[in-house]
Amino acid sequence: MKRFSYQLTYFFLLLQIHFAIAQSASYLNPALPIPVRVNDLISRLTLEEKVSQMMNNSPAIPRLNIPSYNWWNESLHGVARSSVATVFPQAIGLAATFNDSLAFAEATAISDEARAMYTASVKRGIYEQYAGLTFWTPNINIFRDPRWGRGQETYGEDPMLTAKIGVAFVKGLQGNNPNYLKVAACAKHFAVHSGPERLRHSFNAVASIKDLRETYLPAFKALVKDAHVEAVMCAYNSTNDEPCCTNTFLLDDILRKEWNFKGHVVSDCGAISDIYEGHKYVKTAAEAVALSVEKGVSLDCGVEYPALIDAVHQHLINESTIDSALAELLATRFKLGMFDDANANPYNKISESVINSSAHRSLAKEVALQSVVLLKNDGVLPLKNNLPRYFITGPNASNVDVLLGNYYGVNNRLVTFLEGFANHIATGSQLQYKMGCLLDRPSANPIDWTTGDAKNSDVTIAVLGISGLLEGEEGESIASSTYGDRLNYNIPQNQIDFLKKLREGNKKPIIVIITGGSPMNLSEVHQLADAVLLAWYPGEEGGNAVADIIFGKSSPSGKLPVTFPMSYDQLPPYDDYSMQGRTYRFMKSTPMYPFGFGLSYTHFSYNKPVVSKSNIQAKDSIQFTVTVQNTGKYDGSEVVQLYVQHKDAPADAPVYALKAFKKINLRAGASQKVSFIISPDMLELVNEKGESYLPKGTIDIYAGGSLPDKRSIELGASKPASLSIISN
Repeated sequence: MKRFSYQLTYFFLLLQIHFAIAQSASYLNPALPIPVRVNDLISRLTLEEKVSQMMNNSPAIPRLNIPSYNWWNESLHGVARSSVATVFPQAIGLAATFNDSLAFAEATAISDEARAMYTASVKRGIYEQYAGLTFWTPNINIFRDPRWGRGQETYGEDPMLTAKIGVAFVKGLQGNNPNYLKVAACAKHFAVHSGPERLRHSFNAVASIKDLRETYLPAFKALVKDAHVEAVMCAYNSTNDEPCCTNTFLLDDILRKEWNFKGHVVSDCGAISDIYEGHKYVKTAAEAVALSVEKGVSLDCGVEYPALIDAVHQHLINESTIDSALAELLATRFKLGMFDDANANPYNKISESVINSSAHRSLAKEVALQSVVLLKNDGVLPLKNNLPRYFITGPNASNVDVLLGNYYGVNNRLVTFLEGFANHIATGSQLQYKMGCLLDRPSANPIDWTTGDAKNSDVTIAVLGISGLLEGEEGESIASSTYGDRLNYNIPQNQIDFLKKLREGNKKPIIVIITGGSPMNLSEVHQLADAVLLAWYPGEEGGNAVADIIFGKSSPSGKLPVTFPMSYDQLPPYDDYSMQGRTYRFMKSTPMYPFGFGLSYTHFSYNKPVVSKSNIQAKDSIQFTVTVQNTGKYDGSEVVQLYVQHKDAPADAPVYALKAFKKINLRAGASQKVSFIISPDMLELVNEKGESYLPKGTIDIYAGGSLPDKRSIELGASKPASLSIISN
């Protein structure tokens, strides 16, 4: 017994010695600069310990009082895969708001909830995946092709819109404290990454330097230079014959040297093994990990980096290079306050009461309200809420999946479309519901009770479209045989057949709500329905938000962040990464719904704009002012969109290019002057060498509620105001 007592005393003495050493260590001194603290910590680690801290699941190092940490966390549109959290509309829906201030507010709410969850987890000693502060969002890849199942995660097809929303989102996540990051955001997937999902582990995306500089890289540059994003994730695929996670041009020439990025680079999950297994770029794991670290990838999402130990022994990499990579990575943990007293960090004081709070629910609803795009209205909307009988039907009317999209959180009060309508109709009015048809296949039962209910109702609301079962990431969409990509542009034929049956012999209004995160063929839906609304994946308050719009409590103001082609015949092959023929900027054919399009219950008129000068030189900035008036009967919001078109430009120049936007609220009859400062770089083009230049000739500048093309005006968009200026 005495021997056991001596052993116990000795054990506690060792603990006290370790604690005393740790307390005197420079890495625990918050008064010292972070680089000094980081280097001190690295000097105390063995090679094996260093490598262990460079994987997403980093184990504890007890002798230095370092707890385990998992770097993998998600917050695409709310804290995801964790505990109950506010579920905001999917990212593509946020883009449809064309409201970067709203994006900042959403991200601020998300990071508040993330901090509160993290603090609670640490108090309980929980260091699990999805419980940390390093979030792998936003996805700022360009949604260049409607077939990509992950396009729903992006902010659409335009680099300027993507940059604007992305910068606001990162700033909201990371906070503005001079000493600490609130959470660490990550710009992904760097770069030139947008399918095919089936081939992503071995695919080589070939992009010209012009397309890189003009389309694929600007949003990443903005997040690095303007938002100071803490992390960048390298993609699975190769770009121009070199895997993205060993790509000298992307990781070294552009990211580090040209943009002066100071954060850390993380691999997409399993992308390091793709270097030797998928791309066959090197032969062994040791070669792959050595090369990725040499090129600047500090963090391995996966299990490949233990091979770094063999790589050192094989002289494929120096330990000093590993130290440099680890220093970039550990700096993030220091910025998050993980080695400081908890009381020193103001973000640790955020209360758990913010999680799914009423304020955050209201914000989720506001984002949903501003995201809904009205595609057609033959005068049936807004709808009265006191009609005798309403009928709601369709595979997505009571489906919570279509509220969520992908990379979603969970919530205990998800409001479906059916529930939203039930919350809005007057007492005494009837609301009846039948699913009516399945999502993606014909009904097995030939008996049809649904269409009779529709004909006996004053109005039918059919909730159609697609869900995460049909579009998503590689292994996510369990009803998809194409790895989540949508190689069929149509919505499921059984839904079209169902809508035809609802319409046949029925002269009463049919309102169609479409769910989904990507463009789809809505030509027959447009013909058959009296009104069509695109709701995306609208989050926890989606049902209430859409009902608010349909019953006129709010006028729709969402705009399309992607072009809806007539068919895939208008597109180049899916695996062709050339931008020619893609997106509104380079598409010459007439789309079904143009980029930037979205109707309102009211109408906005634009007067002839005024500019501060009509002849410009290379260093000139211009003030562009246009007056917008609400000439309709309803209060409403308008997205004033500024487009540039070079009349004397080369054939490969953009047809139009969005350069600025501003969302304004106008009461019926009111008007407002909207001004933009047009800087020289906004008028530049990119040549075949990737160089920006200001061309000579006439430049048309348009301001309006949509892309200034004929199709937008045909669909009912406000006619834009325009003028020409001459560049010398």
